[in-house]
Amino acid sequence: MYTTAFLDLPALDGAGDSVQLPGSKSISNRVLLLAALSSGCTEVHDLLDSDDTRVMLAALRALGCGVQNSATGPLRITGLGGRAPQSPARLFLGNAGTAMRPLTAALALLGGEFELSGIARMHERPIGDLVDALRQLGCSIDYLGQDGYPPLRIAQAGGPPALRLHAPIPVRGDVSSQFLTALLMALPLAAQQQDVVIEVVGELISKPYIHITLELLARFGIQVRREGWQRFVIPAGSQYRSPGNIHVEADASSASYFIALGAISTPGNGQNPLKILGVGQDSIQGDIRFVEAAQAMGAQISSGPGWLQVQRAAWPLKAIDLDCNHIPDAAMTLAVMALYADGPSTLRNIASWRVKETDRIAAMACELRKLGAEVEEGPDWLRVSPLRQASDWRAASIHTYDDHRVAMCFSLAAFNPAGLPIRIQDPRCVAKTFPDYFEALLNVAHAPPEHIPVICIDGPTASGKGTVAASLAQQLGYHFLDSGSLYRMTALAAMRAGIAIDAAQEAALAALARRLPVQFDSERILLDGEDVSTAIRSEEVGMNASRVSALPGVRAALVALQLSFRRLPGLVADGRDMGTAIFPAASLKVFLTANAAVRAERRYKQLISKGIATTMPDLLADLQARDARDANRSASPLKAAEDALLLDSSALTADQAVSQVLDWWQARQPF
Repeated sequence: MYTTAFLDLPALDGAGDSVQLPGSKSISNRVLLLAALSSGCTEVHDLLDSDDTRVMLAALRALGCGVQNSATGPLRITGLGGRAPQSPARLFLGNAGTAMRPLTAALALLGGEFELSGIARMHERPIGDLVDALRQLGCSIDYLGQDGYPPLRIAQAGGPPALRLHAPIPVRGDVSSQFLTALLMALPLAAQQQDVVIEVVGELISKPYIHITLELLARFGIQVRREGWQRFVIPAGSQYRSPGNIHVEADASSASYFIALGAISTPGNGQNPLKILGVGQDSIQGDIRFVEAAQAMGAQISSGPGWLQVQRAAWPLKAIDLDCNHIPDAAMTLAVMALYADGPSTLRNIASWRVKETDRIAAMACELRKLGAEVEEGPDWLRVSPLRQASDWRAASIHTYDDHRVAMCFSLAAFNPAGLPIRIQDPRCVAKTFPDYFEALLNVAHAPPEHIPVICIDGPTASGKGTVAASLAQQLGYHFLDSGSLYRMTALAAMRAGIAIDAAQEAALAALARRLPVQFDSERILLDGEDVSTAIRSEEVGMNASRVSALPGVRAALVALQLSFRRLPGLVADGRDMGTAIFPAASLKVFLTANAAVRAERRYKQLISKGIATTMPDLLADLQARDARDANRSASPLKAAEDALLLDSSALTADQAVSQVLDWWQARQPF
């Protein structure tokens, strides 16, 4: 998961192959609570691991449910089974409406003393209609802040309240379907002796989410009778029973981004059409009907059990005018697809967007305008005009409002025909439902190498280039290449493989170097998953590295290996010839230096900290001799590229040097 302040997506031009989706958030949190309310143990397979499920699991543990995690197997929940939850308890539920609303209803009926709170945005999301319904039943619930909104206190120390069930329980259906879901999941606890009836006041929005709730209730033994979408009857004698095992379907809302991706892009050379694994058109989730909307816009989609395959067909996409009540979350993706359409598209009946993680109608309108689009908005609708010409598009830095769906939607703008990059602020917000979304996107997306940004940090030994480059890569979310270690790693790999390091074995050594399983992880250097950061610094490895570097075949193989590090979303490479020989067209080149005495002191401190004995005079002499050798090499001598920016770090800390390079980089961006 990207934890950087922002993620710059370069211009992308296609996508293909396959992507595995994570479990559904809507199903995951419902299943967790239903398992917690049941008797016995429930094994939950393919549970979504995200912010929302983590806060639900933490709450269930605090309430006394057994929660047993497994690194490779299913999650095991031992339910309360009629036992009272542990009380008092304070539950922090982040921004998870799928935890806040259902837990409020369940705990109000179970009895006890509880405080339920979340982040600031959660305290702006309405819950008053649910609280009103529970108070009418006889539950004691207080607001700890603004009336109608969390945080809440449930004050029933004496146990379950005496409920008034003689009349149907009214609940508004036009604000959030989660209010009805919360009552449907909690009221079986009160239906032992008589039917419990819920009546929806007004039009019920987001009906597909109620369908999910009813399907899952049936899996846990509760057969709700539905009379249209206005009246729901929980039969007398209802009792939660664990199904033993339950599998969480992949998230249909998350599928929408990849369905859209397949509709607006084409596979690259050697790639198959984009295949989405984990959910098919037989899904119980309402957002699977996004497939119909994408087909209406021109996407070609085929499906089977647990998979969808998407290809671009009509181009530009066809404009739509659509009532989106049945796909409220996935409909956000349509707003970005509309940028690629042949005329204005209108999304209707989306009032629920206003009370989600942010006011999504306002947020989408604001960010679409940044890209250059004309957007109109109303209380429950949004109209988006396409960007018909490449010249109409603008590079933009997208504010994500701590809303996972805003971040994921706008990543699709990186496929714009103008070849412009897109900045996604706070990419970590996708942790709410799809922590590895950007990794999954970049794994199936492709771009011409010249569109993938490269920052080169060259300089003499001990100038601090490795430290600066690694930190810069971490802050940008880019890949990192420590080119100076590759010859040492090749030597170490050859020694371990028993390959003699001489000219007679040049072909074998070159083949070894070409497929060297190397990875740079912050301050660690990994060879086939093993940390060899210390091993490659031995005297024997150093001597063999010098022999290896003298072989032209090995040098050519390592050049190819270095070029292969140019991968999405970008690369920071450090070495001696990154900007002059390996990446001569790099987006930014920096030549980092420092005077020899300062570099010797830095190296001295570094070696002493690792327990390696040395002296300052020896180090200084060695550095001066090495500088002379590097500058006079016949192949790729150490020198600054003509267009490199010079940075003398003699009087700078590592953080100051990183900050300067980052400032230079930011100044070159079009946002």
